[in-house]
Amino acid sequence: MSLTADAFEAPSNKARAFLRLVLIEHSIFALPFAYIATLTAMFLADKRVHWGELLIVTIAMVSLRTFAMAANRIIDREIDARNPRTAGRELVTGAVSLRTAYTGSALALLVFLGAAALLNPLCLALAPVAVVPMVVYPYGKRFTDFPHAILGLAQAMGPVGAWLAVTGSWSWQAVVLGLAVGIWIGGFDLIFGCQDVLADRAEGVRSVPARFGVAAALTGARVCHAITTALFVWYGVLTHAGPAFYVGLVVVIVAFCYEHSILKPDDLSRLNRAFFTANGIVGISLFGFALLDLVLRGLHFS
Repeated sequence: MSLTADAFEAPSNKARAFLRLVLIEHSIFALPFAYIATLTAMFLADKRVHWGELLIVTIAMVSLRTFAMAANRIIDREIDARNPRTAGRELVTGAVSLRTAYTGSALALLVFLGAAALLNPLCLALAPVAVVPMVVYPYGKRFTDFPHAILGLAQAMGPVGAWLAVTGSWSWQAVVLGLAVGIWIGGFDLIFGCQDVLADRAEGVRSVPARFGVAAALTGARVCHAITTALFVWYGVLTHAGPAFYVGLVVVIVAFCYEHSILKPDDLSRLNRAFFTANGIVGISLFGFALLDLVLRGLHFS
């Protein structure tokens, strides 16, 4: 009896450990903007939410992000082992085996490709383009001081892909939103990298904070978030957004100001609050107000 229980428990434990490895809950940073793109495209098409497409877009986004995180952890496992901050990650401690990580990443990739195929031929054809920067990013810190730009490019593809999923055609509105998201995420990756300056320099890991210092990285992040704000305004203009969208944008600006006000080059003690809380507010609040704006303008859910 115990053997049977163990046989069923082991796969479950492996799955939970793998989900911890890829930080599945952090999908919150990417999904809101994919939803903004998806729902806006649906609104402009026929003012109706197509639930089947929305579900497939969700599956595609989560599975691609899961693959990207797993690939990142696999590629960086030796670097992680030598960094005190990351030495407790599952692949380093053995909580997740390398085989499990490879299997999980492969399954996530297959799910993503399957979701892309269900959406439309263009999404399937462009799916490999979305995968490439996800794999290149962890290697970027080995050959460039600007790996944050690669991460930004990877994340910018989310809203563009979500728009393509609905319309099957190119859209400058989606490109502007994608650029906003990519530069936003690149900016907060600059902030996140500040906590690893000493370890990165010791190991030869390349980044803006390691190369130019924490003060320069924080300045770069502020510039990125100012550009992000301008791009959000441009996106609102291109999509004829109403007042509710701009109220959400005010919340975003306040979150950015708060984030940068609590970080100093000589005091990063509140970095996690800036990184997770403030940036979580950015995504959720803008999505909430963008959705409210679409509903007020006539978006139907049936």
